[in-house]
Amino acid sequence: MSESLLNSGSRIELLSPRLANQIAAGEVVERPASVIKELLENSIDSGARRIDVDVEQGGVKLLRVRDDGSGISSDDLPLALARHATSKIRDLEDLERVMSLGFRGEALASISSVARLTLTSRTRDAEQAWQVETEGRDMAPRVQPAAHPVGTSVEVRDLFFNTPARRKFLKAEKTEFDHLQEVIKRLALARFDVAFHLRHNGKTILSLHEANDDAARARRVAAVCGSGFLEQALPIEIERNGLRLWGWVGLPTFSRSQADLQYFFVNGRAVRDKLVAHAVRQAYRDVLFNGRHPTFVLFFEVDPSVVDVNVHPTKHEVRFRDGRMVHDFLYGTLHRALGDVRPDDQLSAPIVTAVVRPSGPEAGEFGPQGEMSLAANLLQSTPSQPAYTAPNSGAGAGYQYQYTPRPQSTVPVAEAQAAYREFFAPLPSAEPGIAPSLPEGGGDIPPLGYALAQLKGIYILAENAHGLVLVDMHAAHERIMYERLKIAMASEGLSGQPLLVPESLAVSQREADCAEEHHSVFQKLGFELQRLGPETLAIRQIPALLKQAEANRLVADVLADLMEYGTSDRIQAHINELLGTMACHGAIRANRRLALPEMNGLLRDMENTERSGQCNHGRPTWTQMGLDDLDKLFLRGR
Repeated sequence: MSESLLNSGSRIELLSPRLANQIAAGEVVERPASVIKELLENSIDSGARRIDVDVEQGGVKLLRVRDDGSGISSDDLPLALARHATSKIRDLEDLERVMSLGFRGEALASISSVARLTLTSRTRDAEQAWQVETEGRDMAPRVQPAAHPVGTSVEVRDLFFNTPARRKFLKAEKTEFDHLQEVIKRLALARFDVAFHLRHNGKTILSLHEANDDAARARRVAAVCGSGFLEQALPIEIERNGLRLWGWVGLPTFSRSQADLQYFFVNGRAVRDKLVAHAVRQAYRDVLFNGRHPTFVLFFEVDPSVVDVNVHPTKHEVRFRDGRMVHDFLYGTLHRALGDVRPDDQLSAPIVTAVVRPSGPEAGEFGPQGEMSLAANLLQSTPSQPAYTAPNSGAGAGYQYQYTPRPQSTVPVAEAQAAYREFFAPLPSAEPGIAPSLPEGGGDIPPLGYALAQLKGIYILAENAHGLVLVDMHAAHERIMYERLKIAMASEGLSGQPLLVPESLAVSQREADCAEEHHSVFQKLGFELQRLGPETLAIRQIPALLKQAEANRLVADVLADLMEYGTSDRIQAHINELLGTMACHGAIRANRRLALPEMNGLLRDMENTERSGQCNHGRPTWTQMGLDDLDKLFLRGR
């Protein structure tokens, strides 16, 4: 405690309403973007179907939001500017099932304490509108008649005019406007049924009309995220055990240098959640190039009673009652959807690859611990399984998504274990040294076509229905070998390597309790842990594949993940890294001459291998050059 507090002898007093509001504003109002977020959420909660936003000087000089919502009665206008006054919750039961975007009842009070605010509103049954004004000081709100259609307008001028210390921390006009525009884009993606119009300094920036069908929703996503995102994204929709996920996930080839095209919504609320980010990052593991970030627009719907949105003043974070279940659902859904992408999917209009949860003992292991079981399940899957039609309701209605299990290549386990054995075989219909020709009319052409030649011992040139295909043969073979090794590993499981001298690991009591609680998880992954005391563990066995790893550090990292997310993929990541190294060394090398049947064998294997669009390091394995691309190179048709 500071000396001034010890010696002051000051008595405890209530803060003035103005000072209390300005302190609260420090949590709610950081910049103009914070103000626009609160105002737009109020408009959406009021049932608005059109929202117009006018901004001047990045929002510092003027922010005006007009909606056509239900409006506020004249009697309630003074209360709208009071702290902790809201129409959205009444009791604890409402707080446990929050359906509105805003509910704390302090946004307008905080904003009005640091700006000049004018609120004008009219309800449907009112003969005229009413207006209330405040200028950042303790004054009784004065309500007066005004002219306004049904709905509400909020005008915020001169942000931080009475708190210059806060104003000097604002950035340049363009920077502040970019933040503000990003807020509007997030809400525009969250609510397709609301039209958004944005003007800055008199110039129209965004004009997003209501999107009530598939085509309109696609246009809005393209307007917010760019048309390139939709062209390189997979639509997805899946519902399982009361959890529903739908939206678009970008292909690994459409990655970004920054995490600036990632939108995740929980029950219509945009969130940035560590658990969600971790699940998505795991799903894209070993298909993204180092340092790249995935792209996605995803909507997660769950019973409001099992998610707490009241854990952060700005409501950017949420807390799930069963975080492990949510994490594994997100990871499993995205992992399988990305894994099921084949060349024919990338060459045609994207269709959803919905996820069917495996049956049997693997059904409860849809997270990273279940990855080996999921791979083993593929060995037993058959094309005769019934098709699954994803639910067609709610905001994602209209998407006719269907999942039909793909025929899995019947790779004998013994062959997959022989990592360095050459497995190319001539096509049954091809004579050695003769390339199959494309059928007349373009029918029955494989997605990657037929090989024409090999370039510099590195690339395979093939012709398909669209034009020219270029394949990096080493990268493609590396992915095929890697996936086969994972299947072989899954069929045998992880064998353990007992330690001659058990290693002692000092942990906290909470970590030791976690190790005991997840004993079966460690055992399944090849570890054997024993608790020697309240804060001591003994490592008696480690996975045989990881005998060179630092056991103490690995166990400590896994325990940290289990306590944070309820799951961990560190052991699997280490094993996959080792399998990836084996696949890299076992894949065909540059300058290896291949016969045409061998090249075609590689193309067919690529078409039947998961994640064959990228090698183990996330680099692309093939690319398509259509006739239009080739014509542009040679200026044909000009």
